[in-house]
Amino acid sequence: MGKKENEMSAMEIDDPKSDGSEQILPRFSMNVLQLMKTSQAQHGLRHGDYARYRRYCSARLRRLYKSLKFTHGRGKYTRRAMLESTVTDVRFLHVVFYMTERAWSHAMDKRQLPDGPNARQRIYLIGRLRKAVKWASLFSSLCSNKTDSRTSLEAEAYASYMKGTLLFEQDQNWETALACFRNARAVYEELGKYGDLENQVLCRERVEELEPSIEYCKHKIGKSNLQTSELLQIGEMEGPALDLFKAKIEAAMEEARSQQAASLTEFNWLGYRFPVSNPKSRVSILKAQDFEKELQGPAAESLPAEKKLTIYDKLFTAYHDARNTIRSDLVSAGNAESVKDDLNGLDKAVGAVLGQRTIERNQLLVKIAKSKLNKKRDDKTEKVTKPEELVRLYDLLLQNVADLSDLISSGRDRKPEEIAFEEECQRKSLAFRAERCFYLAKSYSLAGKRVEAYALYCRARSLAEDALSKFQSIANKDEGTIQELKALDKECRANSCIEHATGIMEEEKAPEKLSKKISTISLNDTATKVEKYLVDKLEVYESAVGDANTKMAPKIERFPPAFQSIPRNPIVLDLAYNCIEFPVLDERKKKVQRGFISRLWG
Repeated sequence: MGKKENEMSAMEIDDPKSDGSEQILPRFSMNVLQLMKTSQAQHGLRHGDYARYRRYCSARLRRLYKSLKFTHGRGKYTRRAMLESTVTDVRFLHVVFYMTERAWSHAMDKRQLPDGPNARQRIYLIGRLRKAVKWASLFSSLCSNKTDSRTSLEAEAYASYMKGTLLFEQDQNWETALACFRNARAVYEELGKYGDLENQVLCRERVEELEPSIEYCKHKIGKSNLQTSELLQIGEMEGPALDLFKAKIEAAMEEARSQQAASLTEFNWLGYRFPVSNPKSRVSILKAQDFEKELQGPAAESLPAEKKLTIYDKLFTAYHDARNTIRSDLVSAGNAESVKDDLNGLDKAVGAVLGQRTIERNQLLVKIAKSKLNKKRDDKTEKVTKPEELVRLYDLLLQNVADLSDLISSGRDRKPEEIAFEEECQRKSLAFRAERCFYLAKSYSLAGKRVEAYALYCRARSLAEDALSKFQSIANKDEGTIQELKALDKECRANSCIEHATGIMEEEKAPEKLSKKISTISLNDTATKVEKYLVDKLEVYESAVGDANTKMAPKIERFPPAFQSIPRNPIVLDLAYNCIEFPVLDERKKKVQRGFISRLWG
């Protein structure tokens, strides 16, 4: 079914003017799997937001009720049964489908609570799953009588999956759950052989999503040779169908850790033995140690870098949980000095291990960035590492090493193991400084600054030689780091020679380039946009002609010159004239002598 057909069908379903009584085909058709995948991906489940998907299902049901005129009374709720005779439009099947999805998403939302569902919430969760199974069974029975064979098969597989999910959550009837999941898998395998390419891909993905649940059921029955830890590697895919499986596996691993926690009575670090009394701290430390085994085990080399980064994030979360529990115990310890000393030492030890793993993770990021540094970009969207990014990563590493060194040196009476560990931190810091200086020189070289790049390459070589001598002087030599420092020393020497030679060549060609650029200077060119003219940069100590980074010929001045404001004579306005009351001076005027006749005519 194409994208336009989906949009048209969605518009027809939402159209309130469409009449459910108009003549239709005797058999309906709907792609259940595609409808489910599209709805879930577009409305929250791509990010695991079951509450948002539940709200969408409720809104979708309201629209369908209104368009079908299938409302449940006004004011008082009067339930209307969904019978076979009621289904006169394919939209009635959509109503039952979204009722199932709403109940299922509500149950999965309860499953995602931070501390897991408690006893009361678990009863409610199972009740919602039972409701989902009820609606899915109704959906399957209606589709078997009202739809074509393909839709009927998809609805049957959907109902089998819902029933298997309920039994999976109840931790009972594993054989029945296995039969349900196998039935759904068989249907999707058969449907994946027919139809268009998009439908075949969806069916194959669904089969792969069902595999972990089938293996877990076989494991619980005893028909599988896989261990619980090995089942974690099966469910590497992401998707709503695997969330319940992953929760079950995590719960099984937590139960195993809780059983092992009784044997974890102390935490060993650099010759110290710190007692671990809190069960939560024990479980968190055991969880972190399991992740460390994954990173340092024999299969660690084959793990992809993205997978390792994910494991590091989980490891950090576990150690942070352990430290939070330890600090809570410190607050409630009161005045018991011995208990406080043990808890402070345990907090310091866990913090030091956390710092070591942080350094290892940042070194992995450096390794990933180096692999992309000199890589040719075949795809335009692929990101290539710049030397500045490596400089930033080495800054982080130097800060991590400094923090770890400060933490180690904070004690008064230190053991030889602590002194040796602090010396190792200093050696690592020197090696990181050499690497940082090398990539800083690379960034200056790419900017065309030969003198600075040459000086930094020489400095990086000096630091690399110092670090190499220190690493070679210890008894337990780290051959990997020694080889890296030797390679760095050679690269620094080679690059410094290249920068020296390039600088001399540029110096020789500088007069020629300068004269060539000066010859291109013009008064003004309206065709090109100039940021700043030479007249505006007279007070700045920089070359406008000889700089290698200049992309266009410099301009002297704007011509014709722009209009400038000039001063003019001020305009004086006598504003006080109209407000002054002048005295009457008639008495001081000289009186004119008039005769009788002039007075008559005056």
